[in-house]
Amino acid sequence: MTHTARTPDTQELRLRDYMPYRLAVTSNLVSRLIASAYQARFGISIWEWRVIAILGEGQAMTAQAIADSAAMDKVSVSRAVRSLVERGLVEREDHASDRRARLLRLSAAGADTYGDIAPVALAEEAALLAEFSPEEAELLAGLLGRLRRRAGQLMHGDGLKD
Repeated sequence: MTHTARTPDTQELRLRDYMPYRLAVTSNLVSRLIASAYQARFGISIWEWRVIAILGEGQAMTAQAIADSAAMDKVSVSRAVRSLVERGLVEREDHASDRRARLLRLSAAGADTYGDIAPVALAEEAALLAEFSPEEAELLAGLLGRLRRRAGQLMHGDGLKD
């Protein structure tokens, strides 16, 4: 195995300083923190909660739309939906304009579960942001939104240099 000699202008990747890695680690920690507040009490996984939270906004959606909305892979969404349907928390219905797709919505029990978990999740979010001023929290939300939009642009080939 040969090694490439480093030159003074060669950039070195330090994983702990690499922004995508830091975002992933932070996301995992935050998700686990908030999940710990509802998993034991409600028996809901992180992926199931994300499906419930998206459907809890009131609009019926396809599994693909949920996956796109949450940047979740289709397999995770499919497993979560199957579990939630089996538990009676999500209902499927035929899609009026696409026979292959099924619309998903919360059942009455799913809406109750959403109503029980949402305040717990919001309280955990408030605790997480307690050391931030309202302006800092707003700035963070704006920066994360910009970063997400830019990543989406790059994923779809917009803004790439030839």
